[in-house]
Amino acid sequence: MRRFVAVCLLCAAPATAQDFFTLKGHGGPIMGIAVSPDDRIATASFDNSVGLWSEGKPDWQEGHEAAVNAVLYASSELVFSAGDDFDIIRWDLVAGVQSRLEGHEGKITALAASDRVLASASWDGTIGLWPLDGGAPQFLQGHDNGVNTVAFSDDGATLYSGSVDGTIRVWDVATAGEKLVLVKHGFGVNELILNEAAGWLAYGAVDGVTRVVSVATGELLSDFTLERRPILSMAASPDGARLAVGDGEGFIMVIDTENWKILKDFRATQQGPVWALAFSRNGMNIHAGGLDDTMYSWPVATMDTHDQMSTEPRSFLENPEDLGNGERQFKRKCSICHTLTPDSARRAGPTLYGLFGRKAGTVKDYSYSSTLTGSPMIWSDETIDGLFDLGPDHYIPGTKMPMQRIVKAQDRADLIDYLKTATAEEGN
Repeated sequence: MRRFVAVCLLCAAPATAQDFFTLKGHGGPIMGIAVSPDDRIATASFDNSVGLWSEGKPDWQEGHEAAVNAVLYASSELVFSAGDDFDIIRWDLVAGVQSRLEGHEGKITALAASDRVLASASWDGTIGLWPLDGGAPQFLQGHDNGVNTVAFSDDGATLYSGSVDGTIRVWDVATAGEKLVLVKHGFGVNELILNEAAGWLAYGAVDGVTRVVSVATGELLSDFTLERRPILSMAASPDGARLAVGDGEGFIMVIDTENWKILKDFRATQQGPVWALAFSRNGMNIHAGGLDDTMYSWPVATMDTHDQMSTEPRSFLENPEDLGNGERQFKRKCSICHTLTPDSARRAGPTLYGLFGRKAGTVKDYSYSSTLTGSPMIWSDETIDGLFDLGPDHYIPGTKMPMQRIVKAQDRADLIDYLKTATAEEGN
């Protein structure tokens, strides 16, 4: 079990409400954001880490072996996170210990909590129900494809779920049984926001649809579809008066839920999607994450007067026509996880600097899976070719590396030639 440092529970928020600020330090895109009851921020990242922020500085929570997609404060003292490694980690901030919740067979995309149960949405097609007192989990089955999002009713007795299968389903938590299909959208449902007291449920879908329906009947109440797809993130202000929607084209739309009108429609990124959204506890700021390694927070009232995310273009988004084939393969397949500098820079993978002739699992500033720790493998033309010919999951079973192959032999050869130059240590 990895050790982690508990964050100070009484520290102030990173900035005064209604200030523009950023949180910098992750080594990959921001995939999830959560806000505690006392307004502290947690971030989940592609770099396999969770950041717990105090006065603008992170305490890094390390334990996941793949990208972290979701983070949740169940209370000020208890955090849950989940990701592409199929696992949930429970972070007890008082005791300073972590424990792993296992059972899903696909990546976990979202978490929700009542006062008694944690719910997890997974691409294995199930919803996990995990008693907060540590009892045995249950897995709800009924969706025909991966589950993207979950939301509890106010009393925790009912759970709503949205799926790749295009449906929104309603579940009885006590019996772990499906009650009804509330919406049949037809395209994958990515996000749900429930306001049970006001009688509405908002959802965002792969086809760009943003709709609000009746919790009781599923009847359409409002439609805010702006032909931007897909919808990737949603958040409601704590008082329910504002709804924020982030999409794949980099916009954040803020909706007044009392009068059902659009208040803001802000281009939040210079390029790329908005993957994560959360409001500050007073509802004055909207926190967001995307391709940038930085979380941005804008005052809602003046957000369109401040900087956008992704101020520096990501290397994997460069025009492929401007690159040689080997460099193109690197930037498409490797650059989001690996640097070419001596420092791994908190990326999801170790630096490739000095790669050739290096024993696998030996970069000092990276935490490897047990598969590579102590491995006798040496990185060479042959081992790199084999890695991408078979795919990391077959060539090195148990590795953290995501599943990917480079099918064409010439593409692998060109990548190897590029890496020989790009990863050479100074003086060699």
